[in-house]
Parts: sequence; C-alpha cells; structure tokens
Amino acid sequence: MNDPAILLIICVLVVVVFAAFVAVLSRYRKCPSDKILVVYGKVGTDENGLPRSAKCIHGGAAFIVPVIQSYQYLDLTPISMNVDLRNALSKQNIRINVPSRFTVGISTEPGVMQNAAERLLGLKLVEIQELAKDIIFGQLRLIIATMDIEEINADRDKFLVAVSKNVEIELKKIGLRLINVNVTDITDESGYLNALGKEAAAKAVNDAKRSVAEQNRDGEIGQANAQQEQRVEVAKANAAAIEGENMSRVAVAESEAVRREREAESLRKATAAEAVQAAKAKQESYAAQQEAELTRAELEKATQKADVIVKAEIAKEQAEIDAEAEAEVTRRKARGEADAIYARMEAEAKGQQEILTRQAEGMRQIVAAAGGDANAAVKLLIAEKLEDLVSIQVEAIKNIKIDKVTVWDSGQDADGKNSTAGFISGLMKSVPPLNELFRQAGMELPELLGKEIAEAEAEAVPEDAAEAPAQTDVYETSAVQS
Repeated sequence: MNDPAILLIICVLVVVVFAAFVAVLSRYRKCPSDKILVVYGKVGTDENGLPRSAKCIHGGAAFIVPVIQSYQYLDLTPISMNVDLRNALSKQNIRINVPSRFTVGISTEPGVMQNAAERLLGLKLVEIQELAKDIIFGQLRLIIATMDIEEINADRDKFLVAVSKNVEIELKKIGLRLINVNVTDITDESGYLNALGKEAAAKAVNDAKRSVAEQNRDGEIGQANAQQEQRVEVAKANAAAIEGENMSRVAVAESEAVRREREAESLRKATAAEAVQAAKAKQESYAAQQEAELTRAELEKATQKADVIVKAEIAKEQAEIDAEAEAEVTRRKARGEADAIYARMEAEAKGQQEILTRQAEGMRQIVAAAGGDANAAVKLLIAEKLEDLVSIQVEAIKNIKIDKVTVWDSGQDADGKNSTAGFISGLMKSVPPLNELFRQAGMELPELLGKEIAEAEAEAVPEDAAEAPAQTDVYETSAVQS
C-alpha cells in the first residue's frame, strides 16, 4: 500500500475523474430570468418529425452536449424607441404627423420565442431596434390610411387599439411583442386640425352670443310691452304720437323679418355645403381604403412567397447533402473493390513468384548434382523424359491409314537408287527424327543415343533396293490401320 507507483496512479485517476466532472459541469448552463437560452445544433425533431433548428429555454437549465451542440442567449430587456411618423396619408387624403414612442421586447411565448431564435439570434440591439421600427412604420401608415383625422384626434383609444393589434401581429413573426404605445400630439401641414379647433371655438362663441341676444330680446320685449301699456294709456291723449310710434314699430318688425330671413338662407347654404363636403370625404375615404386593402394583399402575398421560397431552398440543400453522401458511399465502395482486386492480384503474383523461385531452386540443385555442368543437367532431364518423347513420336504416325500405294519404278537414279527404295526412305524420313527435333530445339542428345539413332536410320534403307536393276514394274501394297 505504500508503493509510490500505486499512489501516483491513484492520484492521476483522481485528477482525471475530477477534471471530467468539472468538464461535465461546465457544459450545464442555467438560464437567467431576463434571458432566453437558445441551444442549437442537433436538438431533436418537432411534432412533424422534421429536424428542429433550435431549442429555447426560459427559466431552468440545460446540458449542452459537446461537439454536436452549442448555445447563445437572447436578452429580454425592453427596447424603447421613438417612432416619428411624418406625412402619413389619412382616410381623407390629408397628410398628418404622428409622433409616438413604442416599447417592445422579445416574447417568451413558445412559438414566438422559436421565431426569435431563428431570426434575431446574433443580432445587436441596434439592429433589432431598426427592424422593429421598419415594421411599426409600415403598420402605422396602414392604420392611419383607414381612419379619419377626427377619429384619430378625438378617439385615441380606438386608434391605440388598432395600432396594438396590427403591430403585435407583425412583430410576433420575428419573435417580438409590443409592451407599450404612447402617441403624443398629432399635427398636419394643411392646418386642418387647427381649423377644426377654431371652428369649435367660433361655434361656442356664437352660441354664447345667441344666448345673450335672446336674453336681451326678451328683456326688450318685456320692456316694450310695459311701455306699450303705458303709451296706450297715454296715447288716448296723444293719438298722433301713438300713430307715429306704431308706424315706427312696424318698420322695426319688417327689418327684423328681413334679418331673420337672411339668417335662415345663410344657415341653409352652410348646411348644404357641409353635406357636399361630407359626401366628397366619404368618396375619397373609400378610394383610400381600397388602395390600402390592395397594399395589404400584396404584402400578404409577398410574405407567403418568402415562406415558400425559404422552405424550397432548405429542401434543395437537404437534397444536395443527401446526393453528396450517396456519391461518397459509391466512391468508398469503388475504392474498396479496387483495393480487393489489387490484393488478389498481388497474392497471385506472389504465388507465381514463389512457384518460379522453387523451380529455379530445383534447377539449381540439378545443375549442382551434375557437377555444375548445365549441359549435363539438361541431358539428365531429357533422359528422364525420353520415354515420353518417343511415345509422342510414335503417336505421330500411329493412326495413319494407307489403303493403297502405287509406285512406278523407273530404274535407278543418279545415286544408284531405284524409285521404290527412294519412296520407302522418303516415307520414313517424313517422320521427324528424334535427333533432328532436338537440334531444332537448340539441344543435342547424349553421344550414345545419337549414334544408335543414326545407325538405326541407316539400316532403315534396304541394301538390295540400291542394287536393284532398272525396270519398270508396278508395286501395289495395302496397309491397314494398326
């Protein structure tokens, strides 16, 4: 137990186990409450069986598998921005300025949080802010185009509800949510809102003046009635004065009637002009609403087209990856078959080399047995195969079938041989002599065999054939197949 080597091994094992434990703990990540932990890489599949691009965790923790997974955080800090919309066209075709302040943040809803992981991961705060501004500007212009200036200015709650509804829908597509909207004073360059304010103030002033005039009129009438009673009593004595006063009152009444008639005519014209302007405003609002609906349809069409194109590109990349993998498998199979063929041919070559080496070694031993004389070694090999060679030579004429041979003997020739002897000699010579075969092969039979064969060939020519007298006879012979 006190062996230093054993203690060293135990210490090394403890250090390795501790290092592995620390490495495992370092891959366990906790998610703060103000952030979203996004794990990407190989994170499994969704409910449709398709590979998931990322896994979002808000609160809790997750183990990050080394090599095949990695992680980043999305900040949930609210983003406040000024959105100063200028020259927005309203339903009445009047351009207005709508300064406002929006507060947005990354949503923690499961589906919207997945959109944020796919579209906002890695972006800086300024880039997210500019992206949200573009969406808010577009939706504000769309909402203002569907409302009258009076509605926007007077009914702020309706305007804010419409803004929150439309902007929230578009922000969710990139993973954001709308936290707050604050719209300040609304102005227009044409002075329409100022005119509306002046009109309201003038109407209030005119109503007050009308009320004062009516009160004065009632007071004057009461006073006139009292004076009339007084004058009636006095008029009995002064008829001329009363008649003049009555004529004066008639003139006053006629003047009052003319005034009221003109006021009625002015009121009628003003009412007709307001009705005409209201009809024109409705017509222009309908046209603006139609244009806004067409714009919205184009926007939806572009959004759908973008989604389809993105999916098609993903499918295309997947098909390219599958094709490359299949090609790599084919290449590796071909490489394996080529290696197998090379190994087989190399083994065959080694076997042939071994056979030739053994044969060469045998020949070397035969030459050594012949005292180093290669010619003697060849003669030994030929002597061993002589029986086979003779058998082959016999087989050459064994099956020759001769039904009939006719020879016309014309006597002796210049060498003293007659035709019959020449025929038989030529027939024998037609079979290749064994000694000649060896000469053609570049070899020679042993001297003993060579002499015996030469003597046998000489004896094959009959002596009486050379000394036969010249005659012209016909010989017929028959040979049967042996």
